[in-house]
Amino acid sequence: MIGKIVKGRSFKGCISYVLGNKDATVLASDGVLETDTKSIINSFYMQSLLNPNLSKCVGHIPLAFSPDDKERMTDQFMERLAKEYMKLMGIENTQYIIVRHSNTSHPHCHIVFNRVDNDGKTISDKNDRYRNEKVCKQLKDKYNLTYGKGKENVNVQKLKGAEQTKYEIYHAIKGSLSKAKSWQQFEETLKQKGISIEYKLKRQTDEVQGISFKKGDHSFKGSEVDRQFSYFKLDMMLNDNNHSQEQQQINIPKETGSPILENIALGVADIASGIGGLFDIQPSDYDPNESETLKKKKKKKPEKRKGISR
Repeated sequence: MIGKIVKGRSFKGCISYVLGNKDATVLASDGVLETDTKSIINSFYMQSLLNPNLSKCVGHIPLAFSPDDKERMTDQFMERLAKEYMKLMGIENTQYIIVRHSNTSHPHCHIVFNRVDNDGKTISDKNDRYRNEKVCKQLKDKYNLTYGKGKENVNVQKLKGAEQTKYEIYHAIKGSLSKAKSWQQFEETLKQKGISIEYKLKRQTDEVQGISFKKGDHSFKGSEVDRQFSYFKLDMMLNDNNHSQEQQQINIPKETGSPILENIALGVADIASGIGGLFDIQPSDYDPNESETLKKKKKKKPEKRKGISR
């Protein structure tokens, strides 16, 4: 189950598209005159006049379900899911229509609602993309619906507007993270792809608390693009990349033809033995028994203490 948040200005364009499909079926509606498409459009338009200051009064949310759940998706079950989704999203006390389409392999429906409610108040869209993901997950878990195959398999070319931009940013971040060893490198790589980074700072300090990515006219918080793209998680990944690079640079070849490198290796061995034998680097002809014999022969006599003159 996936919900896509869309907001617009024209009820005529949106409703004409939703009801214009030859396989369109109206599952439910409230507060509109269902005589014909024109009557429905006029019903929405008249209520929007209660709040003329709201420019984007059209709410449109397609809900798509996995083909694996197709057998379960009766009209009644899809209507139930759509209504529960609306309630959890706070879309109440307003006009709406729920229309099912059958022109794709995956079952889906379109919710069109008036963002101007029956009392002339605006239905809030605050954090609606985040709430959308949370509600979809909640319903999938409640009804044991099939989870999708992940962002990697989404066809970005079929998306439009903000949703397409979000997936473009997602893939750009994934590609950049595999190469970047610092925030500077990360920013420069994304900049080449037309993406800028904005940091949210703690009040009156330089401490970073959040991150956003912007491309064109669209901006998304890191966690909106993907849960693993919050500032703190990205910072951990970049630090891990840098640490891995440093570890690779420390490696010294075991066999070299260069006297200089051999001396360096022996120097490392001396240091290692001085810190408790953390690295046991020995010549290839080393004989532990012979070494023990030499130790006994060269055993020093205890020094006599000299008297201290007063």
